[in-house]
Amino acid sequence: MRTRHFDELPKAYAAYPKVIQGLINKTQSKEKNLPQVEYVVDRLVIAPEHLAKYNRICGFDHNGTVPAMYLAVLAQSLQMHMMTSEPFPFALLGLVHIRNQIKQYRVIQATETMQLSCKFGELQPHDKGLQFDFIITAKVADEVVFEGLTTYLARQKVTNKVAEKTKTEQTPDYQVQATWTLAENTGRRYAMISGDFNLIHIHAVTAKAFGFKSAIAHGMWSKAKVLSSVTLPAAYRADVWFKLPMFLPSTVEFLTAVEGKTTELLVRNVKSHKPHLSGEVVTL
Repeated sequence: MRTRHFDELPKAYAAYPKVIQGLINKTQSKEKNLPQVEYVVDRLVIAPEHLAKYNRICGFDHNGTVPAMYLAVLAQSLQMHMMTSEPFPFALLGLVHIRNQIKQYRVIQATETMQLSCKFGELQPHDKGLQFDFIITAKVADEVVFEGLTTYLARQKVTNKVAEKTKTEQTPDYQVQATWTLAENTGRRYAMISGDFNLIHIHAVTAKAFGFKSAIAHGMWSKAKVLSSVTLPAAYRADVWFKLPMFLPSTVEFLTAVEGKTTELLVRNVKSHKPHLSGEVVTL
């Protein structure tokens, strides 16, 4: 596997001209192979002002520590450059973010210097096409303090559908913890911090061009909002699946169910009770 090193985190917006160029050319590789490459930021220094703005919009306490979700968001910049600088076989704006998993192995201090790396996982079949992962790792010296997994779906014609797993688990005993009213500008505000200016999140006009009735909230923001609303242990795994779009503006309910070391998570529409996000936090 080839490794590309960076002295600092590349800016996500620098990749957008290539995204636009891909919209115009609309050329995709017939060979569906992911590049065998790893991007590494050798010395990641946390910018205090940027972290403070991220904590503010997501609801995390600004207490001198780094939320694990913040590292997952920073890694999205590497992902953007990997998809635009390498022979990536799919159109970027057709990708659907379907899952995100993070593992924090200890509390991370904002003053610590880290190494942040990202590489592609394997292509896997999906009922609606092909899915793949970005695998993220953060180290302090030689100590792994964070690992992440971000799963995307590339819609493709499918001839043989993947066999669905039979679900035997009982529905958790969810309890409503909060009702959130999401403002119309939530996507734009979060984009200014995260660098994710995907047009489906920015404004109703641009979202309609991609088939949505209005802008939808970033999945990474909604997950962060959920995690900032529960008590997180020092070491934990948080695994979330993104369900139906969370339109802006809208009103949603946040629910949890606790059993042992696991806290089940659910965000649903306040009227229809259809799910936007589901997942769990497990103490490690």
